Amino acid sequence: MTSNHQTPPPLIDFPCNFPIKVMGETQEHFAQTIIDLIQTKQPSFNANNVEMRASSGGKYLSLTCTVHVHSQLELNNIYRVISAHPLVIFTL
Repeated sequence: MTSNHQTPPPLIDFPCNFPIKVMGETQEHFAQTIIDLIQTKQPSFNANNVEMRASSGGKYLSLTCTVHVHSQLELNNIYRVISAHPLVIFTL
């Protein structure tokens, strides 16, 4: 008996550089807090891999943190630690 079920290809080819977008209200230590959170899961993460952009009204700050990940599990763990922080409104 032959099965026609095929495993779909992965959506992301690991290892890779993956941009994580993080948004929160503009606060003095927001960016450093996010960097510190990422470094709990990836100690080699470098702050130079963060781009910051303020909203037009200045109320919100958007960060794009490009992490080098080796697996979906590693990426999920980084997302979990960031998303759980109270300063974070959302992550993409």
